[in-house]
Amino acid sequence: MPDAPSGPRPFARHGRLPRRRGWSTLVGVVASAVAVVLVSGTSVAAIAGAQLASAPTSVQLSTDDQSTAKTADITAIKGGANILLIGSDTRVGQFDSDEDVEGARNDVTMLVHVSQDHQQLTAVSFPRDLMVPIPACSNPETGTSYPAAASAQFNTALGNGGVSCVVDTVENLTGLSIPYAGLITFDGVIEMSNALGGVDVCVAKPIDDTYTGLHLSAGSHALQGSDALAFLRSRHGVGDGSDLARISSQQVFLSSLLRKVTSDGTLSNPVTLYKLAGAALHNVVLSDGLNRAQTLVGLAGMLRGMSTSNMLFVQYPVVDDPADSARVVVDQTTAHALNVALQTDEKTSLGDSSTGRASEDQSASTGGAAPSAPAAAPATTAPSAGSGTGAGTSAGTASTPTALPSTITGQSAAEQTCSVGN
Repeated sequence: MPDAPSGPRPFARHGRLPRRRGWSTLVGVVASAVAVVLVSGTSVAAIAGAQLASAPTSVQLSTDDQSTAKTADITAIKGGANILLIGSDTRVGQFDSDEDVEGARNDVTMLVHVSQDHQQLTAVSFPRDLMVPIPACSNPETGTSYPAAASAQFNTALGNGGVSCVVDTVENLTGLSIPYAGLITFDGVIEMSNALGGVDVCVAKPIDDTYTGLHLSAGSHALQGSDALAFLRSRHGVGDGSDLARISSQQVFLSSLLRKVTSDGTLSNPVTLYKLAGAALHNVVLSDGLNRAQTLVGLAGMLRGMSTSNMLFVQYPVVDDPADSARVVVDQTTAHALNVALQTDEKTSLGDSSTGRASEDQSASTGGAAPSAPAAAPATTAPSAGSGTGAGTSAGTASTPTALPSTITGQSAAEQTCSVGN
């Protein structure tokens, strides 16, 4: 984010670090779910059917979204498929649930867009402290109605109206239709990282975070169990200590995990595959349309064979809130470019120096060249309103990716990066 015009000021911390642990499992579930479906449609079909038989009850979204999800083939949705994955900070039923709870909040929210031609996946992370309009919602558990708010903190949407309210908020923000959603509220990342035998994470500078108890020296670490969970939770230990720094550090973990499962045959072991599928499917609450074996198997078919260079992790564009330095607001111009690219299903690329505020290219940390990702095609200019050809660009007619604005931070799963530590 740019400094204030009046001169340097401290980085916004974007609220206190929550002690809640459940939300942080989202990144592990996202990565593991993607990893599972990358392996084999046949394996996923068998495992998904068995796991869904005892999966948690599903939740309903709005009428329009739910109708689409129940009737559409996820592999053939015009303009690509959109899935919202929500990590809640609720601690009910978790090992630290004796702590005071102020209500569930969507402290990690990722929108996953899979292109219609199944050649690109874009995972967009929304900062929890983002101030946005939230529509009128009714809490499905208490029946309490909440009026629409012109500006409210993004992570209050879940408490207002459950999963459907978060979906409606993101739809309003992005202009997309989101027929599928999943809610994660527990510590399944421990089981998933253990099933993989750990995830190799690069740390540029030592991480010393007394809040999460994470202490890592500079270098490479194979993280699993509670250490993996602490890394995903760490805010004070990475970058400037903000929630935005944590997002980019989480992208380091996600990218490394996907490289591992797609490059060394980790998931060729059916026992490992079953453990990962079980951890993912038993630790989420899915919307009605997603809570079907045929939908998950269809998603598997969409992602099989996709290159990690075409799996993008980006942060939704924001700037500091002029009314509150601990909050952020939408960077309207840049967010518009990203929204249009997703709406028109454009194939996109990130700039060479687009990593977030808590990550950097691995070669910068090691002093040598990290293995390079596959070369990207030359980029064009960012899209504008009404540009593109809609779903037609995902049908293989456009071979050159559209360059997202340079201020959009993130990375592809093929890029080897390090958390900058503190």
